[in-house]
Amino acid sequence: MVSKTKILSPLNNEQKEAVLCTEGPVLILAGAGSGKTRCIVHRIAYLISEKKVNPYNILAVTFTNKAANEMKERLIPLLEDNISTRNLWIGTFHSMCVRILRSESSRQVGIPFTSNFTIFDEDDQLRIMKKVIKKLELPDTNFPPKRILEIISSQKNNLIDYKSYLIDENSYYSKVVGSIFANYQKYLLNNNGLDFDDLLLYTVKLFQKHPEILKKYQERFHYIMIDEYQDTNFAQYQFTYLLAKSHKNICVVGDDDQSIYTWRGADIRNILSFEDDYANTKKIYMTQNYRSPQLVLSSANDLISHNESRHQKELWTAKKKRKENQIIRSTEWKA
Repeated sequence: MVSKTKILSPLNNEQKEAVLCTEGPVLILAGAGSGKTRCIVHRIAYLISEKKVNPYNILAVTFTNKAANEMKERLIPLLEDNISTRNLWIGTFHSMCVRILRSESSRQVGIPFTSNFTIFDEDDQLRIMKKVIKKLELPDTNFPPKRILEIISSQKNNLIDYKSYLIDENSYYSKVVGSIFANYQKYLLNNNGLDFDDLLLYTVKLFQKHPEILKKYQERFHYIMIDEYQDTNFAQYQFTYLLAKSHKNICVVGDDDQSIYTWRGADIRNILSFEDDYANTKKIYMTQNYRSPQLVLSSANDLISHNESRHQKELWTAKKKRKENQIIRSTEWKA
């Protein structure tokens, strides 16, 4: 039998607080190297082993398949042998949406593709876009396929499909991009295919148009955890917000000082406004760093303190100062 001690003993005080605070909205502001993955894994284990939550009712979202697999591997030793994680959903936003769309598209809910849809990767998208531009007899020097795909991706990340794409009637370029967008999307759907941005776009629209389907998943996922929340875009934000609207047991982990994916739609406002979205949010700071010496952390703290939009926090380490001196001397010797 897995004990409560086994789950909590490896954690520092901040991590324990994050694990034990299971009800209601929780915002964990975790600096680099502060044990974010450990915190989420032990939180899931605590919910299952101590709170007796059915794994079926837990959703944990990460940004990479590698991170999701690591979570699953680290979770198994923390659970009793007779507890199955088969019904536990741990994965990326996209993998979650694939599961939902494959399940729901078999029903008559107006989804313009069937359950065996194909997911076109970046190479496929580029190939299709080149075909579309050629078909429309447009010069790819004026309408570079990669740039047009970036525009379309940005629109979809903001939940704008080709039908709702706002065309500036006074702009030739805008009109042509609107035409390319429509032709590109029709090509995908005619071939029963979606690109990665479509996965979130169609899932959110499914939830918005069919409250009964949204309710089904709200009733399933009593506890929701989102990693790297600072890197979520508007579509991912809406997906999360809709699912958490019922139980409000949502825990997000992130660091507003590490938002580096604005170029692909990440919106720092999602983490900065979390407390506005969810009343009575419990805010927990995880600032102890396990990777770097204090010299590095002090420099980092000084640098990021100039960011205007951020939650105030300072990283620190329990590592001995002697090790820092060794690093300094080693650096000087190499120089």
